[in-house]
Amino acid sequence: QVSLVESGGGLVQAGGSLRLSCTASGLTFGYYNMGWFRQAPGKEREFVAAISWFGGSTYYAADSVKGRFTISRDNAKNTLYLQMNNLKAEDTAVYSCAACPAALDYRVEESYRSWGQGTQVTVSS
Repeated sequence: QVSLVESGGGLVQAGGSLRLSCTASGLTFGYYNMGWFRQAPGKEREFVAAISWFGGSTYYAADSVKGRFTISRDNAKNTLYLQMNNLKAEDTAVYSCAACPAALDYRVEESYRSWGQGTQVTVSS
């Protein structure tokens, strides 16, 4: 059974940083592209960023995070990361990771098959 568990969320002041982690089990991590998504209260889920199965390609779907967020992965640790710098109040959301089979296009939200429960990020202004 696939399990994706996020951690690293919390309360931070605007301008601060957080690093989210997503630890995977029950799947061969290196065979999956991975993505981060977020959902703010009252809003639809937003695709944030994705990384290819081998880590060589990244995609930032949300223009608002470009230059501030960095997605990375460590296949030896079965872990996905999202480094978030210069956080803003509008980044407040539940952040979830998701897995996309390597054969599918990781830039397409519908490609993601397994999801974590999410971790809350709250940025105070």
